[in-house]
Amino acid sequence: MPVVIIEMYPGRTPEQKRALVKAVTEAMVEYAGARPDHLHVILHEVAPENWALAGRLGTERDSVSDLPGGGGNAPSTQEEGGG
Repeated sequence: MPVVIIEMYPGRTPEQKRALVKAVTEAMVEYAGARPDHLHVILHEVAPENWALAGRLGTERDSVSDLPGGGGNAPSTQEEGGG
């Protein structure tokens, strides 16, 4: 029973979440040999005030560009243009 857990900021629509879990399921089937009927995908939405990167809460960052190295691995919201 594979389990994929995705942690991200809130703000996606149900349609976006549906597309995401479909894509993850398809990737797990293709690349990991998972059976779709045994695969669990769990979406954890974490509020920016509960997510820190580089010692700063998400609510304290103007954008990912103010992080060291450009913040390429920072979670992003739709408003910031991220996925």
